[in-house]
Amino acid sequence: MKLSIVKIGGNLIEKETALEQVLENFSKIEGPKILVHGGGKIATQMAEKLGIETKMVDGRRITDQETLDIITMVYGGLANKTIVAKLQAKNCNALGLSGADLNSIKSVKRPVKTHDFGFVGDITNVNTNMFSLLLNNTITPVCCAISHDGDGQLFNTNADTIASEIAIALANEFEAELYYCFEKKGVLRSIKDDDSVITDINTEIYQALIKENIIADGMLPKLHNCFHALEKNVHKVYIGSVDMLGNEKEIRTTITL
Repeated sequence: MKLSIVKIGGNLIEKETALEQVLENFSKIEGPKILVHGGGKIATQMAEKLGIETKMVDGRRITDQETLDIITMVYGGLANKTIVAKLQAKNCNALGLSGADLNSIKSVKRPVKTHDFGFVGDITNVNTNMFSLLLNNTITPVCCAISHDGDGQLFNTNADTIASEIAIALANEFEAELYYCFEKKGVLRSIKDDDSVITDINTEIYQALIKENIIADGMLPKLHNCFHALEKNVHKVYIGSVDMLGNEKEIRTTITL
């Protein structure tokens, strides 16, 4: 049975019309499905309102206790419950989850190498039995970017990684397809040209694009997650706009090994 795992980024959550469109398309996907979301931009805006500085290193958020509190409020509360409520309005029976809920996603604190990222978790386990139970009872999990260690500690966790690890964990039971949705139509050859979509990327093309510096910054870890998922038996991986959901003819980037 096909399982669709869809990850949506902060830019889509932040804009009302974009969020409505992605949830409309997502709700129409047939069969079991899982939605994974971040919310970093909203968390940053909330921190500014509260006078809390957002600290970044190499494009990654340092999560101290104050930041973790905000992330928990925004990801697990405001963003998650808004999405769940909107999906219910579209007759999609959704259940909002952090990694702590139903012990869905466990992690450990990221080891300190060059930087201490604070309360940031690296995933160690996905509760496949729990996800299977929900999916087989036509409940759609909506997972925010928070995991836990099993000892009461929450962790900020990369949403792209959560999506790929859920897809990997369920790949033995389902024909898992992973969709990374963001505001562009796919991976672009030129960041200034929205129509310069690279429609197919395999391992060889990926290495060439890195050498040409076409793929850099935030797209690097995203593509790393894509290839990691494929290596672990995830059936298909796509990167593109919300229009690709439920529409196989829509232009997008297809990732293959």
